[in-house]
Amino acid sequence: MSAMGHGGIGRGGGGGRAVGGQRHAEWDGSRPGRGSRLRNLKGLLALIRPYRGRAALTLLALILGTGAALAPPLLAKEAIDAGILRHDVNALIITVIAFLASALLVWSMTWAQTYLVGWIGQRALADLRLRIFGHLQSLPIGFYESRPTGVLISRITNDVEALDTLVTDSVVTLFQAGLTLLGTVAILLYLDPQLALITFCIFPFLLGGSFWFRIASASAFRRTRETIGAITGNLQETLSGIRVVRSFAQEQHHISAFSELNEDNREANMLTVVLNARYFPAVEMLSGVAIGAIVLYGGYQAIEGHITVGTVVAFVAALSFLFEPIQQLSQLYTTYQSGMAALEKIFQLLDVEPTLSDAANAVKLPALKGEISFQRVCFSYGGSSGSLALRDIDLEVPPGQKVALVGATGAGKSTMAKLLARFYDPTSGRVLIDGHDLRSVSTASLRRQLGIVPQEAFLFSGTVRENIGFGRPEASLEQIEAAAAAVGLHEMILTLEGGYETQIGERGAQISAGQRQLIAFARALIADPRILILDEATSNVDLQSEARIEDGLRRLLAGRTAVVIAHRLSTIRQASRIVVLEHGSIVEQGTHDELIAAGGRYAELYADWTEDVGQAAA
Repeated sequence: MSAMGHGGIGRGGGGGRAVGGQRHAEWDGSRPGRGSRLRNLKGLLALIRPYRGRAALTLLALILGTGAALAPPLLAKEAIDAGILRHDVNALIITVIAFLASALLVWSMTWAQTYLVGWIGQRALADLRLRIFGHLQSLPIGFYESRPTGVLISRITNDVEALDTLVTDSVVTLFQAGLTLLGTVAILLYLDPQLALITFCIFPFLLGGSFWFRIASASAFRRTRETIGAITGNLQETLSGIRVVRSFAQEQHHISAFSELNEDNREANMLTVVLNARYFPAVEMLSGVAIGAIVLYGGYQAIEGHITVGTVVAFVAALSFLFEPIQQLSQLYTTYQSGMAALEKIFQLLDVEPTLSDAANAVKLPALKGEISFQRVCFSYGGSSGSLALRDIDLEVPPGQKVALVGATGAGKSTMAKLLARFYDPTSGRVLIDGHDLRSVSTASLRRQLGIVPQEAFLFSGTVRENIGFGRPEASLEQIEAAAAAVGLHEMILTLEGGYETQIGERGAQISAGQRQLIAFARALIADPRILILDEATSNVDLQSEARIEDGLRRLLAGRTAVVIAHRLSTIRQASRIVVLEHGSIVEQGTHDELIAAGGRYAELYADWTEDVGQAAA
């Protein structure tokens, strides 16, 4: 159904690049403010909230594991001062046993936190993917007509994947590095306050560097998310249209366009590489300077007898615990920026409110008779400020009548079909079925009694049987075969190697356009709708196939209300009524013979069509 009325090549997206290589603008290009970042963090915590019990166990494992990991410097001091220097073997053995116990505790707690964080993270991300997918299912058709599919795919794949590291490794790093940093500061102050104060003099330089890195890297990581989204969008569009690319020999053009997007992504990532190359070696250098200063001053103090050798060794050992978490937290900010940029894109998508939703008091449609009524309907794709695609449409269709909509491209035919299927709501006026305003009924109960065959018969990868039974998954093979036979498809299916179990490939690539359209007819028939919408459903079918499905179409339409949009005017000559649209307004209506006799707009269209057919035949 989503294929009905989609725009042509290059519709949607952003800036000014040729078809197949355009830059796709986001629907919200504004930079996230502090409130937005806070909202994103709350959203991230909300993902973890259902698993807060295991999160508490993870935090406990982190505390115990970090405490055990900080023990070696203090144990080394005891081993040297109380064991080695005093030649006390028992003290040395006890210290070694304590070493082994701390190592065992670190191992067990690390295993626990790794497993728990992975368990929580994978479930949280699976929940997020499902939430995004469910949200996409709720958005109206108009949303997809103005957004590149590849960018939407990037939200649920690349951006969620970017969150994986943030939700799993980064959460552990944040707590572990924070606890390690606080514990190390306490240990340094315990060992020797004077040496600790000397060490802390380097903190302003570290904080200044971290602040610079934060500012410089924020936009860089946001840019990397945008460029990877553009690459995904371009890739999806190019591969979907590969036949068109080959037909017009535009492979090199698309390679050049993809190369440009790829270069944009490389440049964006290289900026983050340069920032990392400047910042992290500087932290390493500062840590080396600090250790050198402590060895020099602490060694002098030990020589003078003011502190013990064990204290100097423990202090130097503890310094590695001081600078390592600082580096980890700085690296965490890199991951944080990348993850938050991805999270911002995801929440921009989740913030898009469905413009079409069931009213709070929506009722379920009863079994339909099939009466259709357009009452002074006006519609604009741009809302109240846009130009009107339909103007004051009044149309009554009795149950069981076959009405054909004709007119030039852009006359409003497909727009009327979209309003009838409630892909959009009228800007003004009402669309009613059996006297029910479509805005007052549940969309699901409406769609269950509608059958739509679009111009492009979109088929899913799978079998012939699965595609015919798409709208009625519980249908038996006998019912599927009956529907196929009704549209003249059964015999053709039996000639396929696997019959009804034949795999038709992505979008039905393994079968012809005519066969795909016939399957779409059978898919509509098996749902047994009361109202059928055929949106130029035979325009992609060759004349031989069209002739073969005429009987099937008559059976498909028998006893049902039908709205038929046709480019080939031969398919609507037997319509109960033909409605002619021009510039969004109904200009005339009647039977084929009546309109030909009137010599109006329909007669002109029919004359042009017969001339085109004659030229094509010649």
